[in-house]
Amino acid sequence: MNYKTESLKKHYEWKGKIETVSRVPVGCKDDLCLAYTPGVAEACMAIHEDVNRSFELTRRWNTVPVITDGTAVLGLGNIGPEAGMPVMEGKCALFKTFGGVDAFPLCIKSMDTEEIIQTIKLLSGSFGGINLEDISAPRCFEIEQRLKKELDIPVFHDDQHGTAIVVGAALLNALRLAKKEISKIKVVLNGAGAAGIAISKYLLKLGVKNLTVVDRLGIIRDDEVFNAPQRELAKLINPNNVAGLLKDAMAGADVFIGVSVGNVVTKEMVKTMNEKPILFPCANPVPEISYNDAKEAGAFIVGTGSSEFPNQINNVLVFPGLFRGALDVRASTINEEMMLAASRGIANCVKENELKVDYILPYAWDKRVHEEVAKAVKEEAIKAHVNKI
Repeated sequence: MNYKTESLKKHYEWKGKIETVSRVPVGCKDDLCLAYTPGVAEACMAIHEDVNRSFELTRRWNTVPVITDGTAVLGLGNIGPEAGMPVMEGKCALFKTFGGVDAFPLCIKSMDTEEIIQTIKLLSGSFGGINLEDISAPRCFEIEQRLKKELDIPVFHDDQHGTAIVVGAALLNALRLAKKEISKIKVVLNGAGAAGIAISKYLLKLGVKNLTVVDRLGIIRDDEVFNAPQRELAKLINPNNVAGLLKDAMAGADVFIGVSVGNVVTKEMVKTMNEKPILFPCANPVPEISYNDAKEAGAFIVGTGSSEFPNQINNVLVFPGLFRGALDVRASTINEEMMLAASRGIANCVKENELKVDYILPYAWDKRVHEEVAKAVKEEAIKAHVNKI
């Protein structure tokens, strides 16, 4: 199937991937009086007396917006909020299908950090959590950090943390097969944007000790040519300010993770890596190195962002169950412990007798994974006392 041609054809047919469906009957006088006026006034006044009742008397408890400004949509770049709408609608369909979460696309026509923050804050009373999507770096860092600090509902930037969680799960299972310890491996990550920086910090929490991050200007270091978030990360992982290019970093590495651009890794680079090299070239639509080239060069395990090949590293394994778990206990935040639990929940869905080089992650349509993630997240939220029920 030519997915590009068929998908455009289907979008013309669908005219949108989600719709609103009433949960209550409105077919007679009594129905109207209960669901709307005059009866609805009692629910309004109950919420007026205690705003937390909005989680009990409305659908707020199960509702999440998928919010973008259209500046970093897929691998397409800054295409604008309206052009980002098909992606946001698709995400909403996945939220509902895999997590039972009611999600709605909100595409904001502004690239001003303060305007975006204030818009989301003003709308937050309608939702049980906030999912940020496809907002370019470095603005996305401040937007998420400010909202997490200023709102009392979970705020999650999926491009950063959803990607980090699924990469973490893939790494845990790949290392199980390669029989390598996470504290002893050398990891090289190419791409120091929102996803790259989030993955890097997450890998450190997961137990990686030796991490090199490379951007288009080379190995990131504490130098003015790199932006503030990159310099902050460099202080953690490159205290000696080592310089170099991607090919230099990859020599002797155990793991390569790519969240950058296509065709920047060669077979020769792969051949300089340690034995049983693990590669996750996740750039879309063209990976840093193709699946076939990586395998031909001797890669032990390869995972990509594409469904065409084994081991698809896909955020859909994360966000439906993550929000399901957070919403079910009315969590006030999504913390690191909840995210680490999500990685382990995904990894554990692949049992020891199922684990193999072309199956290190469960499939997105496997209901077990979303249930396991929700359960793990709920348990960690309760342990951390960030739950309200």
